[in-house]
Amino acid sequence: MSRKLHSEPSITSLSAICEHIQISNSSRHDKVPAVVKRLLNSWNTKDCFEHISPVSIPSHEKVIDIVQQARRILFPGYFTKTRLHAANLEYYIGKETTDLYEKVNEQITMAIRHDCRRNNLPCTNCEERSQEMTLAFIESLPEVTAILATDIRAALAGDPATDSPDEIIFSYPGLLAISIFRLAHELFRLKVPIIPRIMTEYAHSLTGIDIHPGATIGQGFFIDHGTGVVIGETTIIGNDVRLYQGVTLGALSLPRDAGVRMRHKKRHPTIEDNVIIYANTTILGGDTVIGAGSVIGGNIWLTESVDAGTRVLLKRPELIYSNSR
Repeated sequence: MSRKLHSEPSITSLSAICEHIQISNSSRHDKVPAVVKRLLNSWNTKDCFEHISPVSIPSHEKVIDIVQQARRILFPGYFTKTRLHAANLEYYIGKETTDLYEKVNEQITMAIRHDCRRNNLPCTNCEERSQEMTLAFIESLPEVTAILATDIRAALAGDPATDSPDEIIFSYPGLLAISIFRLAHELFRLKVPIIPRIMTEYAHSLTGIDIHPGATIGQGFFIDHGTGVVIGETTIIGNDVRLYQGVTLGALSLPRDAGVRMRHKKRHPTIEDNVIIYANTTILGGDTVIGAGSVIGGNIWLTESVDAGTRVLLKRPELIYSNSR
């Protein structure tokens, strides 16, 4: 009897049945090096932006870590994994604050060096300046704690939906945004580059509340709900002011070269003490002043000043009702 010998499958039949070979044959990896060359060329022309330098840039991740650690110090016991009591409080706060000093100093040093490198500045003694700025920031923490206590009391006084400071500290986006702003503002006042804006944009991403670290905001500040609130760099807000969601304290229409011409000029409004501004109201302009004790209703557009004690309300619109009959 003759035996039938089984022949090996051909390369053609393998490619017909093997998905791996089909995928490999369709690969376009060989096209990637050309794209890399184009990317390198775009950075060489300086038309695009890069940070290729032996000088380290501040770490976005570590700046966020600084924010979280600072909140553990400002609100001891709320965001800690360790149970705190009177016997270990001083040790815990001391350890956290010392560790915070080291982290802040490292990032400020990087920020100063990066700023010098980016702007071709002469040596600015970054190590010494960083130590001074870091100490000043750490020394500001007791004052930040005190002013945040007034913000919490303002929330308790202005929001009938809660009578719990714990609820406000744990869950209110307004207080989260204000807490991070107040930390960032201290660094902004010290002229620390980059880091303050990283902090407030982190708060913006979490809460939908956009507060520039350069704004000046008094004590007892309360943002209710908060989503969509915008507070520009040169805004001045007095004491015991309350804002609702969607409020914009912004600049008037700016020219195309506003980044150069309008920098360091007052572009945003002044809100005096004890003002309430309701939802979706827009107030614009560096010369616009909302006088103390005023109440600005919802959906208002203001580009001119308002005297103290004024109520500004939108005339009730005409409503049209219809039904299937």
